This record gives sequence, C-alpha cells and structure tokens, in this order.
Amino acid sequence: MKNETINKDHQANLRAGTMRALVYERYGKPDVLRIEDVDIPKPMDHEVLIAVQAASVNSWDWDLLRGKPYITRLGALRKPRYRTLGADIAGRVVAVGASVKRFRLGDEVFGDISGCGWGGFAEYVCANEEALTQ
Repeated sequence: MKNETINKDHQANLRAGTMRALVYERYGKPDVLRIEDVDIPKPMDHEVLIAVQAASVNSWDWDLLRGKPYITRLGALRKPRYRTLGADIAGRVVAVGASVKRFRLGDEVFGDISGCGWGGFAEYVCANEEALTQ
C-alpha cells in the first residue's frame, strides 16, 4: 500500500484488522446468512480498499445464495465459491495498492466488482481499480 494518511474514521478499524460482513457457507434461503467478524482484506498492487457506503442486492446475489439455477454452482458444486456476496458497491477509498494510478485516498467510487471476487456486503472490500469509476 502507498504510505498515505488514511481517513481518521477508518484508522481504528484498519488497526484492529477486522470488520463485519454478511457471510454464508452453504446454499439456501436468506436464513443461512449471518453477520460475522472477518479480516479486513489487504489490497493487491492494482486494487483499492473501499469503505462500503452502499451495496445493492440484485438477482445475481439471490441466484448465488440459493445456488439456483445450478449453472451458478460451476466450480463450486457443494459450497459457495464466495463467502460474501455483493457486487454493486459505492464507497470511499481508504487504502491503495502500490501500482494504483486512477484513485487516491478519500476518492468516492462505485462499480460492479463481480469480476473481482464479490464481497460488497461487508464494511470494507478490495477491488481492482479497473472495475471502478468516480
């Protein structure tokens, strides 16, 4: 990560290294979802860490949660590939990878992160800078 000052609102959370996320470990109805403390992800070279301020629930989230139609289980037949759903996000950049060129700390961003590993139903998520815009 580039050595820059991080927004004071997020410093304590980032120091603690944990966040809350809506997770699931098996396919099913919404009752398989639970809120859990998990590690805050660390951005890779071309990623930013975003403090999520909004995330939408869409049909892909619903399909992946239920594992239906069964084509959504490709590569993850028995248990979900992604522990945390949420692809459409908006938030503020709180950390940047070493090679990030398009964004800086504090930038407001939004995008579809389904190609980056999902994870938007959490307090923080990493995303490739190419999946985001301002």
